[in-house]
Amino acid sequence: MAAVTRTANLALISGSTRHGSTNTAVVLSLVELLGDTTRPVPYLDLAKLPHFNPDDDVEPLPAEVVRLRGIIAEADAVLFCTPEYAGDLPGSFKNLLDWTVGGMEIVDKPVGWINASSSPTGAEGAHRALRTVLGYTGAEIVEAACVRVPVPRAAVDPESGRITDPAVREGIGEAARTLIDAGLKRRDSVRDGEDGGEGQ
Repeated sequence: MAAVTRTANLALISGSTRHGSTNTAVVLSLVELLGDTTRPVPYLDLAKLPHFNPDDDVEPLPAEVVRLRGIIAEADAVLFCTPEYAGDLPGSFKNLLDWTVGGMEIVDKPVGWINASSSPTGAEGAHRALRTVLGYTGAEIVEAACVRVPVPRAAVDPESGRITDPAVREGIGEAARTLIDAGLKRRDSVRDGEDGGEGQ
């Protein structure tokens, strides 16, 4: 019997459309940091998603929505990293989350987030709203993978867009690995449940 692979698919979703965003820097750095046991899949295309309209949440779906939902469906876990605008989630990122509500891809899926804000308020409003919205999607919030790791702009290399500070890299890597573990445990649980079913 072939060995069961332990490679985890981790979707990494940036909530920013801004060039040089520290949130996108977290995503790019995690792609670089995660080892051979993880397949990181970044999603950085918020601007390509159409405005959410329930009337459009029917087949055939817009191509970019199909792509987004496909990434989430194939992921063992999903990690978000979003800034805060005007005390709340950025509109473009909320639009992405709205598109996840109509599908079933994220239901029961382990999710977490890295709060990269270095502001005094710590982007509390955005992450409070993120928790609320994820509750409506049916996702499983992994509390130990919901962390604040401030990323000063000076910690990001302007050319590569990746984080260079070792302490920050370690902080985001630890959160991602915690979420990956939760994703693998859920996958094993689902597989065990399928194997334990009655045969024909």
